[in-house]
Amino acid sequence: MRQVKMTRDSFHVFQANARNALKQSEQVPSILICAGTGCIAGGAMKIYDNLKTECEKRGLPVYVGLKHDTDAEKSLHVKMSGCHGFCEMGPLVHIEPMGVMYIHVKPEDCHEILEKTVLGGEIIDRLVYHLDGVAYPRQEDIPFYKKQHRVVLENCGSSDAEDIEEYIAKGGYAGFEKALFEMTDEEICRSIIDSGLRGRGGGGFPAGQKWDGARKQKSEKKYIVCNGDEGDPGAFMDRSIMEGNPHSVLEGMMIAGRAVGSDEGYIYVRAEYPLAVSRLKAAIAKAEEYGLLGDHVMGTDFSFRIHVNMGAGAFVCGEGSALTASIEGNRGMPRVKPPRTIEHGLWAEPTVLNNVETFANVPLIIRKGVDWYRSIGTKTSPGTKAFALTGNVVNTGLIEVPMGTTIREVVFDIGGGIRGGKKFKAVQIGGPSGGATTASREHLDLPLDFDSLKSIGAMIGSGGLVVMDEDTCMVETARFFMEFTQKESCGKCVPCREGTKRMLEILDRIIDNKGTLEDLDLLEELADTISKTALCGLGQSACKPVQSTLKYFRDEYLAHVVDHHCPICNKEKPHPTIDPEKCKGCGKCRKNCPMEAITGVAKQVHVIDPEKCINCGACVTNCPFGAIAASK
Repeated sequence: MRQVKMTRDSFHVFQANARNALKQSEQVPSILICAGTGCIAGGAMKIYDNLKTECEKRGLPVYVGLKHDTDAEKSLHVKMSGCHGFCEMGPLVHIEPMGVMYIHVKPEDCHEILEKTVLGGEIIDRLVYHLDGVAYPRQEDIPFYKKQHRVVLENCGSSDAEDIEEYIAKGGYAGFEKALFEMTDEEICRSIIDSGLRGRGGGGFPAGQKWDGARKQKSEKKYIVCNGDEGDPGAFMDRSIMEGNPHSVLEGMMIAGRAVGSDEGYIYVRAEYPLAVSRLKAAIAKAEEYGLLGDHVMGTDFSFRIHVNMGAGAFVCGEGSALTASIEGNRGMPRVKPPRTIEHGLWAEPTVLNNVETFANVPLIIRKGVDWYRSIGTKTSPGTKAFALTGNVVNTGLIEVPMGTTIREVVFDIGGGIRGGKKFKAVQIGGPSGGATTASREHLDLPLDFDSLKSIGAMIGSGGLVVMDEDTCMVETARFFMEFTQKESCGKCVPCREGTKRMLEILDRIIDNKGTLEDLDLLEELADTISKTALCGLGQSACKPVQSTLKYFRDEYLAHVVDHHCPICNKEKPHPTIDPEKCKGCGKCRKNCPMEAITGVAKQVHVIDPEKCINCGACVTNCPFGAIAASK
């Protein structure tokens, strides 16, 4: 591998050249194909190949990077970008400089896209997003994007995910350069403290305080660890950042390394994220090739290496001490704290552990400044937050909004309201560690920030937002999350191992209409005990879905245990249907079904069991062929 001996001066030269190349590239048409996991499953790679083939047929020069021959007439760029976010409408194709976004693109559309739009400047109406009879050809005008503020996700849908030159052209590694040459370790930590950045992994602990605590530890060896495990059902924010903007994660870790005196970092990624792993490794290799990672970076005494470690898919490995144990080659199990990770982390050394989204915010804070960052969001929760919007909502996908945006804005303005014109009922926020909100005005107008959600017994958690309609039984919802938590319990501590098992047994009994009023008291007692005595944060928060639904939807529990008849569970439930002519037997619906309600073998038509289906919409969202129709 060719390695560039990068100095600060040569970085500035490279940066200037990259910016000029970007400026030149903007003068010719660019086709960006969404290459997030969802769109790839829907045929994005075939679209990419077909577009290049169509160009070759016409003798058009195609460039995949920033460099191009300015003398070539009608030359164009074809890029694989990260996730555009509008997953419900994928595969997505974005055409610049027109700003046109096409939805539900098929490989056979490539000829028409090239002829009419790229070469002819004509908009193809059938490929444009429509709502209430209005066409929205430009991405920025689509209501789904209108109220978003894409900061961390800005480059995901607008840049080549694997192009380091384009990343640098758009300001990448400038924050690291500033931290390396213009700031002391204390000043870096102070900037992160003053920014108010709180960890995006769940609890919202101030990131700067964690860094400063590690900085002050007297140790010759320290580690920076990035948590990319993301085990919550329905969550895919971190995956999308790693796939679409991997260099931002590396840069954030490098700045952290400079701040605390570390020379080594690890990114812990679920093995189920092969695309994220591939792009992270490619980004690391490029950063090393350009002399931004390795020994004596830019001629300084700062050295830093980053490794990618793949986890085996255990939910508990999202907990800090379990994660570090897994990296060490041990079974992923939490340990008693204190000591904290910043004192006793990876291989018993001081360790900074943050999640993907947290690290991706850091370069922007250093480059653009504390005041810029604090101008977004709320006083106690500055910045933005990425959410995975799923469930019974019209527009599912990846969104990013300022902290403090209300649930109403997310569900109805961005999400487009409830699918099928049904009534909104609740949102489960934060996955198995979060809680449910109601359709009350108080909850709908509740700001999405760490402190507001905590006040009603919920939490941001990983950032999963599951929207539920009037046909959702909240007791069944609580049972689903408890089943997940119980299966994923590491078994180390009695409260979590035995307590969640007993709670699941009670919930099963209630769902079968065999429960009693005493069971409700026992559920509350067990939940209180587990939350106070479990070893780790995952165990302590495991009961939140049950506690919140007992508080806000107690009438549904009473229907099960007093009337022994739930009007929701015991009526004929609507469920999605699979069109046998469109189904290709890919198995994606089956793999994503949380209730194992879908059966079938590879390359054969799959079937949905209406008795098991809870109408969550996961199969509809994940089907790459449009073969599954949502319930009416």
